[in-house]
Amino acid sequence: MTTSTAPSATDLFAQAMRYDHRADPYPYYAQLRRHPVTRIDDGSWLVSGHREIKQLLHDPRSSADRLNPQNKAPKAARSLLMQDPPLHDQLRRVVTDEFIPRIMGMRDHLGELVSGLLDAHTSDRPGQLDVVADLAYPLPVTVICELLGVPREDEALFGSIARRLTRGLDPIDTQTEEELHELDQARGELIQYLEGVIARRRTDPGSDLLSGLMFHQDPDDVMGPVQLRVTLGLLLIAGHETTVNLIANGTLALLRNPDALARLREDPDLATPLVEEVLRYDPPVQMSGRSALADIELAGTTIPKGSRIRLLLAAGNRDATRFDDPDRFVPDRRDNAHLGFGGGLHYCIGATLARAEAQIALTALARRLRSPRLVADPPPYRENAVLRGPEQLLVAFDQLTPDGAQGVS
Repeated sequence: MTTSTAPSATDLFAQAMRYDHRADPYPYYAQLRRHPVTRIDDGSWLVSGHREIKQLLHDPRSSADRLNPQNKAPKAARSLLMQDPPLHDQLRRVVTDEFIPRIMGMRDHLGELVSGLLDAHTSDRPGQLDVVADLAYPLPVTVICELLGVPREDEALFGSIARRLTRGLDPIDTQTEEELHELDQARGELIQYLEGVIARRRTDPGSDLLSGLMFHQDPDDVMGPVQLRVTLGLLLIAGHETTVNLIANGTLALLRNPDALARLREDPDLATPLVEEVLRYDPPVQMSGRSALADIELAGTTIPKGSRIRLLLAAGNRDATRFDDPDRFVPDRRDNAHLGFGGGLHYCIGATLARAEAQIALTALARRLRSPRLVADPPPYRENAVLRGPEQLLVAFDQLTPDGAQGVS
């Protein structure tokens, strides 16, 4: 007689991180939620319940310096995503002051960019579109380059750097020696590239975001050279990498749920709650990290001081104690308190822009594609587990209508 043993949290997390489960890690997250706070063999703690994640996102004892609470690296060498107050607050204030005014009133421009990208493929005959390469990637890259004052033609360079750096967000035991070497190489290349961009802008300032960060009006909030470089790198990479996944994951959800696609085609206002549902149902950022500055009591468990913590945002987003029927895509879901943009002090600065880009892109696809269907389901996925989304998303269609025309299912 043989007995089966339930998989451990370590095994379940490893399964969720495996590339061959990249298309659907959610069954493993569901099993992890049975114990919303649990320690795994590498010494880190997994937090998978919505309530528990939200609590940690707002707990000052939960440090954003997730690398190591005793990290001796200079504070200036870490991005604001890995900073705690008061330095975090100072850096975020500068970025917010310069970023938010520049994105206000951008919707018309975003619509023009989306129309231009789709117009390149307009056809009255059957065709095929790679939503990632033809829309989801070039849209946010163009926008962030315009905002920062970075040459769009540099995309090939910083795009290569970004792909290697974002892979470094995944658990280290899922990366090869070659990838770790490429990560170090990418860091050096990024520093060299950003220093060149900053030097050029220092002698030729403009009205762009980088110039605003460099010559911020409040002398108490002026960034030092290293902080400026790190912040520029964060905005350049985070400003497009996550939005690519948001648009691609949203397109995938629409094509798998034709009723939602038909509703969005007829009612563009549905885009607002629909994008929130994409952020819950299939978020572009699957997890985040923290470290414990003190013992933290959570769900009847004590996370000891100094512990590394992994917040499984994607698991919390499908917690049945918070969301009704959480594994179903509901485009007009109410009370959708998802964790797609994090929360607390580190709530995503670019959330407003990312929402607008996704709303406009998904609405245009629904309106202009006649009889769209997936060429491959599931599509091939990127290597990244943390920033999760399709590498390619081929969509066949009977017609891609001109802008202003109405697509028909």
